[in-house]
Amino acid sequence: MQFTQNEGKAIILQRADPWIYKHVDGWYYFTATEPDYNYIELRRSQTIVCLAEAEPVAIWHKHESGEMSAKIWAPEIHFIAGKWYVYFASGRTDAGFAHRTYVLENESANPLEGEWTEKGKIIMNWESFNLDATTFEHKGERYLVWAQNDPAIKGNTNLYIAAMENPWTIRGTQIMIATPEYDWEKIGYLVNEGPAVIKRSGSIFISYSASATDFNYCVGLLTASEDSDLLDAASWTKSPEPVFKTDEERGQYGPGHNGFTVAEDGETDVFVYHARTYKEIEGDPLHDPNRHTFVKQLHWSEDGSPDFNGWNKG
Repeated sequence: MQFTQNEGKAIILQRADPWIYKHVDGWYYFTATEPDYNYIELRRSQTIVCLAEAEPVAIWHKHESGEMSAKIWAPEIHFIAGKWYVYFASGRTDAGFAHRTYVLENESANPLEGEWTEKGKIIMNWESFNLDATTFEHKGERYLVWAQNDPAIKGNTNLYIAAMENPWTIRGTQIMIATPEYDWEKIGYLVNEGPAVIKRSGSIFISYSASATDFNYCVGLLTASEDSDLLDAASWTKSPEPVFKTDEERGQYGPGHNGFTVAEDGETDVFVYHARTYKEIEGDPLHDPNRHTFVKQLHWSEDGSPDFNGWNKG
């Protein structure tokens, strides 16, 4: 597995919020936030490390005004019921940070080809800043997990889950499963965002990111039993400490907004995340383009929980 030789080294520069999806045909698809926040790109390769050299294809550009016109963030690509879907967040040119979640659809076998259709905005239970949607299936039910602001709760974003009617519509009540409560989730901003789902050993794990997007950014973990009611907030427990954070010895600062994929062997789990290679940032971190994409093997502890901090020797 070539990617293990690159642990600790960025594989794709200036791509934040990275997402790598391995399709059933063995192709890897990569998307991420590009530093100008203007469009969504895809690239594909038959190995993880070769994504670095794969030709990026801009599949969609922001609108000139109105909805979907500013700060395009955190796209994810998923294959659902024979079609490709991209989930992403966008603001408006006339409203600053007024992000909402949107969905694109493509019926082509290769999502770098064909036409991407705008399915529109996902309507949440209330209108407010929301972003970082991801989706997963469990026991025949599809779910959406995302970050959203609740004006009644002090802070910036909490994590919510809801069942889905179809890939662009949630069904029923959205349930809050995490809110910033520990000190490490409240540095700079009160943030829980960037959820990603992985299932193993009878449990469902949701990693998420916390605090401001500087060197304080870090990864937390939620856990639920696979037999529990995932729409019951009581089913989810939160790690009391971050499970992955700045590592000055390795020169990785503010790691987070991760995803998961599977290695070429079809068995080894892979942790995909962004980080900077320096600590101090001049000005707003959102204006600093140097959040790079990293990958490393995701190890597993004897108790069945993910171990984000095991490192292979390159």
